[in-house]
Amino acid sequence: MGLRRIPKFPDETANVFNLYVIYVCLPALTLLKIPDLEFSSQLLAPVVMPWGMLAFSGIIILAAASIFKWEKGTTGALMLLIPMGNTSFLGIPMVQAFQGEAGVQYAVIYDQLGSFLALSTYGTFILAYYSGDGKVSVKAIAQRIIAFPPFIALLLAAFVFRFIQYPQPVVVLLDSLASTLVPVVMIAVGFQLKLKLSPDAWKPLGFGLCVKLVVAPLTALAVCRLLGLNGLAVNVSIFEAGMPPMISAGAVAILAGLSPSLTAGLVGFGIVASFVTLPILHSFF
Repeated sequence: MGLRRIPKFPDETANVFNLYVIYVCLPALTLLKIPDLEFSSQLLAPVVMPWGMLAFSGIIILAAASIFKWEKGTTGALMLLIPMGNTSFLGIPMVQAFQGEAGVQYAVIYDQLGSFLALSTYGTFILAYYSGDGKVSVKAIAQRIIAFPPFIALLLAAFVFRFIQYPQPVVVLLDSLASTLVPVVMIAVGFQLKLKLSPDAWKPLGFGLCVKLVVAPLTALAVCRLLGLNGLAVNVSIFEAGMPPMISAGAVAILAGLSPSLTAGLVGFGIVASFVTLPILHSFF
């Protein structure tokens, strides 16, 4: 956030950092971590959890919108941002910090097969319904998924490179590129962090962040423990469920005109609040 105040950094700095993360860091991290991942029932948690949280949060937001009579733009912003978390830009560094390197591979699965696919499919429908004419192109969704660099890396890592031993220079290269993710992504987040909010947005913001940062992850934790589900993959999935609203979802919501002030507030205040809620959530493991 301090760097953003230095005039020498151009306005598009955040976008450049974002592109670097998407085209370099995340693919490198995926190619490095996923080939070593053993396919087992443990992988069900990071695959199923994000979709369960999406359905759970979406139902709560729809019910609240009906009760509080929120306008369409407010409802659309909440429906887009609350069900989907910041599971890559903030999630992977947080998982690395709290769960260790072993948890990163599960965070990548959660992000790519959960959050990213949800933004490309569910997110597209929400944008079309709340800001457009309601028409959704299946072809456009498929093209967006297929052309996303981290998703391409995920497919290659899971079905091609898991059967190939990387030469040592390749391992060093991938490790060097992947290691830049945390500092670059935190600077990118800082450049995009905005803490300005219109007065009428405080109530939906407070309700939305309460659902995203408290109700949803604690519900995931309770359900997993009642079902006797434990282990690193489960804990990482619960931890990712408690991430604040997704920056990418906020960006497209603002471009679509879905309550820009509320959207920016959900992303900005959500990140700040998560530095309190995530350590508390981790203490339950």
